[in-house]
Amino acid sequence: MRVGFIGLGSQGGPMARRIVEGGFDLTLWARRPESLEPYADTAATVAETPAELGAASDLVCLCVVGDDDVRQVLDGETGVLAGMAPGGIIAVHSTVHPDTCRELAGLAATKGLILIDAPVSGGGPAVEAGTLMVMVGGDEAVVEKVRPVFATYSDAIVHLGELGAGQVAKILNNLQFSANLGSAISTLQLGDALGIPRDRLCEVLNRGSATSKAIGSITMFGGTLEGLAPIAGALLQKDVRHAASLAEHASVPEGSVFAAADTALASMDHAR
Repeated sequence: MRVGFIGLGSQGGPMARRIVEGGFDLTLWARRPESLEPYADTAATVAETPAELGAASDLVCLCVVGDDDVRQVLDGETGVLAGMAPGGIIAVHSTVHPDTCRELAGLAATKGLILIDAPVSGGGPAVEAGTLMVMVGGDEAVVEKVRPVFATYSDAIVHLGELGAGQVAKILNNLQFSANLGSAISTLQLGDALGIPRDRLCEVLNRGSATSKAIGSITMFGGTLEGLAPIAGALLQKDVRHAASLAEHASVPEGSVFAAADTALASMDHAR
């Protein structure tokens, strides 16, 4: 299978490297030439446009930031859809609204192409260890066809159902992570008021039954959200907004998870 990859950031970059090192024919495209420099020592080739990348690929993986970024690289005269041959598959690793995936799947279908959603979780270190989580929505036969590519960077490829289901799962995952950040910060602030040194309380929470990835992230950045805010603040805000939209559409009360998430987002806004 010939693979194209767009989105060579801190997570997508290691994913692309794992694909080419896994023996797949890989084509890359990036807006900035310097993003391609780290792959000069690999067998990957470089396309001049997303359309050229699409023409060279049976599967195109997208790991760009948000909904509009996905639309931009897919649509238009130089977009992936303009170059890819019928029967090709597009995997959206970006975290976007499920409706965006459905919209773009319909557009892809007019070209004889198939789009699945496959958002990921775990970050660069998980990619390098081959343990990235991939949450997939779409036709099961298509998912099985691309599974060997995903397996170059993931040992947890979870098929959640029809198109959009992977995005729903990822958005809920990020909502819960945001809520965990919010409750952790509230707990640390309470500890401050009760005279417990924050660094010592972080140690307790990390090693005790209250531990979570959120606690670990806060501890890594000195017991605050100041270091995490520039990295994840805007992305988590986007995903919590998507979660609120999904809850509203389903007529489901938002509940306490949103209140805790809002605490984290407010703290990150203040930190930035």
